[in-house]
Amino acid sequence: MSLLQIKNLHVEIDGKKILNGLDLTIEKGTVHAIMGPNGSGKSTLAYVLAGKADYEVTEGDVLLDGRSILDMAPDERAAKGLFLAFQYPVEIPGVATMTFLRTAVNAQRKKRGEGEYSTPDFLKKVREAAAKLEIDPDMLKRSVNVGFSGGEKKRAEILQMTMFEPRLAVLDETDSGLDIDALKVVSEGVNRLRSPERAFLVITHYQRLLDHIVPDVVHVMSRGRIVKTGGKELALELEARGYAQYAEAAE
Repeated sequence: MSLLQIKNLHVEIDGKKILNGLDLTIEKGTVHAIMGPNGSGKSTLAYVLAGKADYEVTEGDVLLDGRSILDMAPDERAAKGLFLAFQYPVEIPGVATMTFLRTAVNAQRKKRGEGEYSTPDFLKKVREAAAKLEIDPDMLKRSVNVGFSGGEKKRAEILQMTMFEPRLAVLDETDSGLDIDALKVVSEGVNRLRSPERAFLVITHYQRLLDHIVPDVVHVMSRGRIVKTGGKELALELEARGYAQYAEAAE
């Protein structure tokens, strides 16, 4: 069975059509990349998967492990194993990063009927994961993303993903604003999580991220649907030739 199936998905926001009959199937153990110009609907797809409010699904369905998630609240989707890394991670003043991580991870485990981590076990796990992402331990004491650089915010999100151990991780332009060193650290964090039971959907404008997180499948999105699918070489073609040739395919 496929991990994720998106069937004929139509989405509007404030009456404006954004997604127009999008179809996508993602198998366990694979990395899919979606590339496309601004306004093609890439981030809308990520938000709809995560359950963000104001996005109205007018037709179609989204199945995770064969079950529709469209009526699930965002926290239910998270407990089912869905994770979204934002293009612009939000700040949460007054909530320490470590406190946020422990509360969120244990809430997910409780919702799945699993035991909560003890304090010593959690501290050990999060410190090991943070060290691999070159995150300063003092950063874990600071409020979530408050005063963080762009690279620190993205590393903090990959730390969240590492702790949550999702079934499906959606990365929405996670390379945005990263220098090459931060990009490598973030990509290595993602690659460490690749497994036969987990899949990734990587949304990006640029080939450079896909040099580090090598996809199994690349999709081109234009005007709210996927118009071309291929292997990793498709990303190189897009880098060289741009998206103009695919705009007509979406007509």
